Amino acid sequence: MAAVPAAELAERWPVAVNLLVGSLIGAWAGASWAVRMRSATLYKVLAALMVLMAAALVITHTTTLDTLDLPLWAQIPAGVAAGFGIGVVAAIMGVAGGELLIPTIVLRFGEDIKTAGSLSLLVSLPTMLVAFARYSRDGSFAVLGAYLRFTGVMAGGSIAGAVAGGMLLGMFPDVVLIPALAVILLVSAFKLARHG
Repeated sequence: MAAVPAAELAERWPVAVNLLVGSLIGAWAGASWAVRMRSATLYKVLAALMVLMAAALVITHTTTLDTLDLPLWAQIPAGVAAGFGIGVVAAIMGVAGGELLIPTIVLRFGEDIKTAGSLSLLVSLPTMLVAFARYSRDGSFAVLGAYLRFTGVMAGGSIAGAVAGGMLLGMFPDVVLIPALAVILLVSAFKLARHG
């Protein structure tokens, strides 16, 4: 919010709405598929998605991609379709989806990276709430009661990390952060695939 004023984001509400239409449906569908999958299959799907995330991260941060110049009739359906795919991935992986939302907002809507990051938060929160609602219908969160302390510590750490990350924005160069994150994703994917 400090980097991109709320008034500037308010002017770009059609971007968030266009992606939200698809991401909310995608989040419900992704969570529905995840609760029906066998654990071994889910581990493999998660591993494959992590590899794809690592590749998308490296490609979007190491190459210059032009904004997609779509014909007027295709612009809204393309945003909805992208939102749906992002919602599915976010719900299955249990992530906010910013890794995919930010490049989509930059490439599809031509926004700068800071604005895209802020807009992605406007899409991520409702998307995750829909995924949580779908997971809760099957009692998937009942396990949290048994691990309340662990959940509290992880939530506290996540909040502190998000605040610290926001404050450190721009301090560390992409040439350090992107490869490090890609390696973490690939190692995690390998471990998940073996676990399954």
